[in-house]
Amino acid sequence: MRRKKNMMNRFVTTMGRIILMTMMCVEVLPAASYAKPSATQQAEGIVDSMAKGDFASATKDFDATVKAGMSAERLGQTWSQLTARFGAFKSRTGSREVQVVAGFQTVYVTCQFEKASLDIILSIGGSGQVGGLQIIPTPSAEVPYKLPSYVHKERFEEYPAFVNKGGEWELPGTLTIPKGEGPFPAVVLVHGSGPEDRDQTLGPNKPFKDIAWGLASRGVAVLRYEKRTKVHKDPAKWDKNYTVKEEVIDDALAAVEVLRQSQGMDQKRIYVLGHSMGGTLIPRIGKADPKIAGLIMMAGCGTRPLEDVLLRQLTYIASLSGPITDDTKKKIDKEIQSHMKRAPASYLQDLRDYIPAAAEMAKSLKQPMLIMQGARDYQAIEADFNIWKDVLSSRTDVTFKLYPDLNHLFMTGTGMATPAEYEKPGSVIQTAIDDIASFIVAH
Repeated sequence: MRRKKNMMNRFVTTMGRIILMTMMCVEVLPAASYAKPSATQQAEGIVDSMAKGDFASATKDFDATVKAGMSAERLGQTWSQLTARFGAFKSRTGSREVQVVAGFQTVYVTCQFEKASLDIILSIGGSGQVGGLQIIPTPSAEVPYKLPSYVHKERFEEYPAFVNKGGEWELPGTLTIPKGEGPFPAVVLVHGSGPEDRDQTLGPNKPFKDIAWGLASRGVAVLRYEKRTKVHKDPAKWDKNYTVKEEVIDDALAAVEVLRQSQGMDQKRIYVLGHSMGGTLIPRIGKADPKIAGLIMMAGCGTRPLEDVLLRQLTYIASLSGPITDDTKKKIDKEIQSHMKRAPASYLQDLRDYIPAAAEMAKSLKQPMLIMQGARDYQAIEADFNIWKDVLSSRTDVTFKLYPDLNHLFMTGTGMATPAEYEKPGSVIQTAIDDIASFIVAH
């Protein structure tokens, strides 16, 4: 196995920004872009060109950095080495897009060769430029979910639930309820950006499942659900002037109502927890429903203009590969412009108006708040946390928690955080689960 891995490393070419999976704090991609078939079609077309031996066509959309390391001639040599080792190319057997990262849509194209199945991974920018190519063995199976030590499954039960049941925007979900006599306090979990599932799955990690099971083990009910952009991908369903209200806020408020109408819930103790983009929108959710008992913000970064957030994130990721050059800056600027064009003007304007004012809006809310931040997070950074802290310092009912070793998923790590870190199995740290449970008990 080790020999095979070493052999494969010779065929892996990492160029520019080969970005795996991450969750951006602000990712302004509408439903039409989440379902974006063109990225998959482009990736499949590149693979088909490679299989035909047309390496000039395969490399025509490679950006300058990628072409510098993988010319048409070099790609042909790499392909010859692959087929010599793994036999002739047989067919494509599947493709999948993973979450958009810093303006790049990463597409896995699974290919069957005579002796092995390989994944050809392409990172495609909004302008159609290919910013990364990688070839790896197809994993034999997904990494199983790692049950956190703080979860006690014998203490709770789970039931299917629906948000907007029977309506145009119906969303399947899961209601996790502690065993025993209620009524129980309950929490709605609000996703970050992207077409998230109910567990907010990212690689082998499922942070929302960690939170739901951790809290339910401590006597708190939790409702989590599929995000609207995960379930309803048809662009024709979406009004061309939609905003984050339709994308996120309406469903969060509907989920609160589901809990209020569910048997065994304490209707006066319904809370909302938002992570990343969901955290950024927590003040708007709280303002829309003053009866919500408390608000929990995990890695919310709604303190600076959207373009500034994107610039910082893209620059950070690019810096992981080396110094930021003038050429790098031009590419970053191009990606920001491409990124911004994917959402309607109504969506962008809504965020432009809200983000700089989010902290001030939070200042006027009546609900108690818990604001949580990982110091190793490069999407929502400690500087954002400090702005929230400064603006809300006069409120005695706001609790602030900064965790030195945690990344964007509230999982532990060391050194500079990278997108690849999210590929490693982990769990939301127990301290964070305990802090959420303590906040709920105290309010």
